Amino acid sequence: MIICSKITEIFCLVDEFCKKYSQVIDKVLLGNKSKCLCRMSSSEIISIIIIFQLSSMRNFG
Repeated sequence: MIICSKITEIFCLVDEFCKKYSQVIDKVLLGNKSKCLCRMSSSEIISIIIIFQLSSMRNFG
């Protein structure tokens, strides 16, 4: 089981990465940005995926 402090640590690391990545990508992208706003940030989605992969929730057998 993953403890709450580890979840927070994972999210903070992912959030820092996404902010830096977004700055770099914005410089090299061509055209206009998408006008569609997501309900969840990229860092939230990536954190959920990482925590799911680290957990044993996919082993139901």
